[in-house]
Amino acid sequence: MASPPTILVFDSGLGGLTVLREVVRGRPDAHYVYVADDAFFPYGHHSEDQIIARVVPLIGELIAAHAPDLVVIACNTASTLVMSHLRSEYQVPFVGTVPAIKPACANSKTKRVSVLGTKGTVKREYTKALIRDFAQGCEVTLVGSPELASLAEAALSGIEVSDRDISAEVAPCFVGDGEADLARTDTVVLACTHYPLLMERLVRLAPWPVDWIDPAPAIARRVADLLRPPGSEVDHAGAEMIFTSRRPHTLSGALMPFFGGRVPA
Repeated sequence: MASPPTILVFDSGLGGLTVLREVVRGRPDAHYVYVADDAFFPYGHHSEDQIIARVVPLIGELIAAHAPDLVVIACNTASTLVMSHLRSEYQVPFVGTVPAIKPACANSKTKRVSVLGTKGTVKREYTKALIRDFAQGCEVTLVGSPELASLAEAALSGIEVSDRDISAEVAPCFVGDGEADLARTDTVVLACTHYPLLMERLVRLAPWPVDWIDPAPAIARRVADLLRPPGSEVDHAGAEMIFTSRRPHTLSGALMPFFGGRVPA
């Protein structure tokens, strides 16, 4: 009987938990190792070369330590830079996270879409190439948020984050003269895995309703496609949480929903 697979989920911080949550729903049998590179957070404050030099060998160390069957890079900033390097260096299957521009533009009714990400993600050539290839006649507004990822981490950690601070970060996404404007923004791509941590507040604070595109369900489907079908054996206790700063995590209650109800070690 095949043992449950080990899935390693990697992010710069806690944003990848939004991806983990969807992957766990699809593969509740698996053993999960979640790694938050908080010692280098936020990635948006580092150069492209620094991120590549940091992440590629670190992933190699994690593969050696945990022998995962699959690695999810649950970070847009990292994925737009390191996926080709990782796939050339290591034999483990990788699933990355990139801005969901293609489905957003395909489904937009007003043909006006905004991409909300870190400053690094929205300025990257990878993101601009996605727009060139998949905009499908849409006007795409790139919005680089300097603080929203940090605000999401703070909120998950129990720190009070004001509506005003969140609104200031997302306001540039909304182009148009209100809900009656037929050319207004109707779709916002969440191009950072941290942002869905604030989803309820994003919906509430939006000046008019939009479709918020979270890539996590699509990532989970890709993970399921790459792994063998689940067997009857389930790793109920299989959950680990690792901070690269080596600090102990004190968020068990807040983290359990992301791990499918399991308490991460």
